[in-house]
Amino acid sequence: MTEPSLETLARRSAKAAAEGLSEDTLRQLVDAASELGASRALARCGLQDANAGADIAELRTLLDAWRDTKLTARRTAVRWLIRAVLTALAITLAVKLKLLAVGHAFGI
Repeated sequence: MTEPSLETLARRSAKAAAEGLSEDTLRQLVDAASELGASRALARCGLQDANAGADIAELRTLLDAWRDTKLTARRTAVRWLIRAVLTALAITLAVKLKLLAVGHAFGI
């Protein structure tokens, strides 16, 4: 069964109002339909029980922790890369200035 569009609901509301349905009754019907739709949507997501609020809060906490972990891992990887490049530059400079004699070990 397909869900009615907003346009379809507006046409039906206008028709109901034209047929003598009071605006207050129409609003109550729309509110009841909204509540029912929201309940169905939550049920489809598995969030229809009393613990749903706590579940959402826990999921948000886990998501925040995951984001923090990704950021920390990214920063750590960049730091390691920078240190490796700087170390290689320092060793190369030391070899070029003959402060470090590693050429003999490699037959250079």
